[in-house]
Amino acid sequence: MAEEERKLSIDPATNEMIAKARVDGASIAFDRAEKMKPCPIGQEGSCCRMCSMGPCRVPAARNRDETPEEKARRTGVCGATAETIVARNFTRMIAAGSAAHSDHARKVVEAFLLTAEGKAPGFIIKDEQKLLALALDFGVEIGNRTNEAIAIDIGKLAMQEFGQQNGELRLTRRAPLKRRELWRKLEVAPRGIDREVVESMHRTHMGVDQDYRSLLAQSMRTALADGWGGSMIATELQDIMFGTPAPVFSQINLGVLKADEVNVIIHGHEPALAEMLAVAAQDPELIDYAKSKGAKGINLAGMCCTANEILMRHGLPIAGNFLQQELAIVTGALEALVVDVQCIMQGIQDVAECYHTKIITTDPRAHITGAMHIDFDEHHAPETAGKILRAAIDNFPNRGKNVRIPDVKTDLIAGFSHETINYLQGGLFRASYRPLNENIINGRIRGVAGVVGCNNARVTHDDVHVRLVRELIKNDVLVLQTGCSAMACAKAGLMLPEAAAEAGPGLRSVCEALGIPPVLHMGSCVDNARILIAATAMVKDGGLGDDLSDLPVAGAAPEWMSEKALSIGQYFVGSGVYTVFGVNWPTTGSREVTDYLFKEYEAVYGGMWGFESDPIRMAKLMIDHIDKKRKLLGLDKARERVLFDMEMRRSMEAV
Repeated sequence: MAEEERKLSIDPATNEMIAKARVDGASIAFDRAEKMKPCPIGQEGSCCRMCSMGPCRVPAARNRDETPEEKARRTGVCGATAETIVARNFTRMIAAGSAAHSDHARKVVEAFLLTAEGKAPGFIIKDEQKLLALALDFGVEIGNRTNEAIAIDIGKLAMQEFGQQNGELRLTRRAPLKRRELWRKLEVAPRGIDREVVESMHRTHMGVDQDYRSLLAQSMRTALADGWGGSMIATELQDIMFGTPAPVFSQINLGVLKADEVNVIIHGHEPALAEMLAVAAQDPELIDYAKSKGAKGINLAGMCCTANEILMRHGLPIAGNFLQQELAIVTGALEALVVDVQCIMQGIQDVAECYHTKIITTDPRAHITGAMHIDFDEHHAPETAGKILRAAIDNFPNRGKNVRIPDVKTDLIAGFSHETINYLQGGLFRASYRPLNENIINGRIRGVAGVVGCNNARVTHDDVHVRLVRELIKNDVLVLQTGCSAMACAKAGLMLPEAAAEAGPGLRSVCEALGIPPVLHMGSCVDNARILIAATAMVKDGGLGDDLSDLPVAGAAPEWMSEKALSIGQYFVGSGVYTVFGVNWPTTGSREVTDYLFKEYEAVYGGMWGFESDPIRMAKLMIDHIDKKRKLLGLDKARERVLFDMEMRRSMEAV
């Protein structure tokens, strides 16, 4: 294989399919990225297209002591400075990311209400305990009421969170008190999800908010509405309807496709459709129908974040992450790629035209020119799922001879929800985060890192994720993962208990005692809310400070790509977590804005942004931050071991 091809991905299945796509004449993202170079001004965030007097391209300042003439050349037609333009663009990206997660949540709430009202056949309330716990958070009466009655009240209150105009989102009450007081002091506590998104769009309109600090405060309020609002609502209600994830064994990579079965991949972010397809794929009538077409059965696999959802709850295999969506079609063995919303490349339709694969869109908000559309309706979910699978089965006889399924797949264990992690540390009656805290205090675990986010064709596929995580666990940092980042490390074998052999001695000893991997899969991109909840539990169990900003933790999105990732990063920073991004950074068009985010933010929020494209240096930034927090907590000093005699023990018992 040519050196150029090897650099595109560290994954052999991906490289094999890239080579096949080139032979077959299929246009894929890897090749388009080579031909389409990014606009340098746009990449810095200093291109303004907010009105028709532009677009105005305002270059970054090259020195701090500009002359008036130089400064005048760095303004748009309306006089907008690079600082204003960069802050506007940054805020708009966060608004879009928050809108994506939160519109997802709105659909989840709608499905949840239909389920509670008995109007969504095939859906039920699966996790009663989580339902009751959420009822307490929302102030819903439990008493002797039915689960369905309780769920209706929760659903109605959750729906109000979107249109609420004043006050604070209910789930922000879960944050440590000190953090909530800080948000109120800074006036960034989110009032209503839709209100914050709309206000962000208004403030960034031409001629409105023109102070970068004010704009960035609104971007923070909007991001917090995502993390402690939309995303958290989606995760909680999905768990109640579909079941809270628990550890499950499965496999990942393109090798999960089967040569003798009808292959269907579900790709996107809406779990309701995936849930119904998972059930329908086991229907004996549909399996017999597949056999009548010459197949041995139906093989359902996931792609991107929907893959994480059905993996955690059904153990269904993952075909790949974001940059592998076109390559699944290139195998020639895929009957249907069923998509809903977010991270769907329009290029999949062009690639599908080189093969027999049907692209089936299912959401009224997301159509693709040339694709088949079957609208997914929760009122008729089982029938819709059956219709989609029948379309795929009917396509099986059209599979040609140009088929090559890479013989590459890796085992993994996924499904480490907050509840599971809690249970693993104490069982049913002593579940708590105390053992984790104690192992951080005694130094076996140095700290915790959340490594999340997308793939990006501007860097070697999966490489930055895997090298970063390997460096972190080698230094005794426990890693929590979601999204496509989790899939990258799963393909590298890091989500098996045996991967503890790659960890430092302290982390390895803890993982071996619990029988867990050093890298824990926590779900899809909306499930980053699980990491917030886990971090809050660490604070509440004591010994590591009284706010999220006190914890020896750090976050990273090494190969970030979407606006959702930027919203996630901002709400983690606003929650007090140091967060490092790779690939590129969208505010470098203004030194002032970038310095504010990377330096001054820590004094404001207790968390701040960082940027580093090299994974080893990125790991060092995160470890240095963790060590700084350990020192502030007094955990950097070795503690003297005291051997207690019987008299000392009796004195403790007396107390």
